[in-house]
Amino acid sequence: MKIDNEIYTLFTDGGASPNPGEGAAAWFIRDPAGAVTEGARYCPGTTNNRMELQAVIDGLSRIPKGAGVALYADSQYVQKGMTDWIIKWKKNFWKTSNKTDVLNRDLWECLDALASGYSITWQWVKGHSGHAENERCDALVQEARRLRKDIGA
Repeated sequence: MKIDNEIYTLFTDGGASPNPGEGAAAWFIRDPAGAVTEGARYCPGTTNNRMELQAVIDGLSRIPKGAGVALYADSQYVQKGMTDWIIKWKKNFWKTSNKTDVLNRDLWECLDALASGYSITWQWVKGHSGHAENERCDALVQEARRLRKDIGA
């Protein structure tokens, strides 16, 4: 589904402190020409997992439909959710293996629909490990939480 073999690199991070609490979702995009855009969304009264999902949704929504995306998240919840668990959840009418409702279903459904418009390689990167783009996303999360407002593009 790639257009003109364009590959965008997307890094995401989200967090809330305390959890639940003041949260933010951040994204960092490098386009095929090397240009960078970044930003973060502030969200009061939320959870870490919701912010991790929101970060991916916000980042992907800024990339042209049909593009190839190398997506890096420091959340195994997001990475495994989109590459493994979601298939089972949909098959089981949004129930977990324990027969409980899938948490954050609204965001999972949104991300699933959005992701279908791209060719995505889902990658996990260890958080707080010195990875420059992941560290930048973490800094954007902290800044948005501190300022209590959206920042960037």
